[in-house]
Amino acid sequence: LYNNCLVLTMESLDIPPGYIYPAFVFGTLTYVIILFCNILVFTTIVFTKSLHSPMFILLLNLPILDIMGATALLPQLLHSILTNDRSVSYPGCFLQALLIHISGGGDFLFLTAMAYDRYIAICLPLRYHSLLTFNVLIRIIVGVWLSIIIIMGVLLCTTTQFKLCMNNIVDIFCNTPSLVKLTCEDTSVNRNYAGPVIIVTYTYIQILLTCMKNKHPDARGKALQTCGTHLVFFLFFQFICIIALMAHRFERVSPNIRRALGVSVIVFPPVLNPLIYGLNTKELQINMIKIIKRASHEPVSRCEKAEARYALSNSSVKLSD
Repeated sequence: LYNNCLVLTMESLDIPPGYIYPAFVFGTLTYVIILFCNILVFTTIVFTKSLHSPMFILLLNLPILDIMGATALLPQLLHSILTNDRSVSYPGCFLQALLIHISGGGDFLFLTAMAYDRYIAICLPLRYHSLLTFNVLIRIIVGVWLSIIIIMGVLLCTTTQFKLCMNNIVDIFCNTPSLVKLTCEDTSVNRNYAGPVIIVTYTYIQILLTCMKNKHPDARGKALQTCGTHLVFFLFFQFICIIALMAHRFERVSPNIRRALGVSVIVFPPVLNPLIYGLNTKELQINMIKIIKRASHEPVSRCEKAEARYALSNSSVKLSD
């Protein structure tokens, strides 16, 4: 109850007056691009029957997670840019941190599930449909969602058990490291982030190495194109996450660097995921173009039909005259 009544203050954005509106416009465009790209990927998979395969059904979860993370950060951040109001209630801060961590953690786990799917498809193609059945796919999806919600919920709930002795968040958004810093008690149990990162990274490397041992050159080429691309992006994203977490451990780190790293961890995946896992897949790319053309041509065709009916009615009136 004590924590719930607290009003916290996030770190100042320190934006010069002349850059407030450009920063707001840039942030708004970024949010719009994230929404457009991820909604396009989502709707293309949902409304295209040929894409209802395990790989694309797993991919379907990434736009949901990415929109969740971006929505948890950017609207509140854009409001702060315009109003310069950096206050937030403790429950609001808790909810923002929970959604951001679910988004990031869910991305990690679903990328791992997608790598497992590609591993079976490339290295065990004859057993693909028997190993990755519809029931197995549903269990994977439900298991990922439940596990990430439970893990992140428990991780954040442990911070609510400690009495807060400060109300200044040393970041521009709420997250577990910044909430932990508000307490004056031992919170070492909340600082063990390396375990899941090492496990997921090890899984990706093992999948790639197993695919590379395949004797068929075509399989090795597909492994480099799919698992290799996934692994490079995954390791790059993990590197940014680790650096961002380490920035909270050392007080000498510049606040500007901490801000940039924190925002990049949330903004990069929603922007890059549709490009790497969407546009890089020819089948999805072709259907995305079809969806865009269909949406852009439909209003035109309606107008043309209305004009044709109007012209027909005018001609009939003239004939009757």
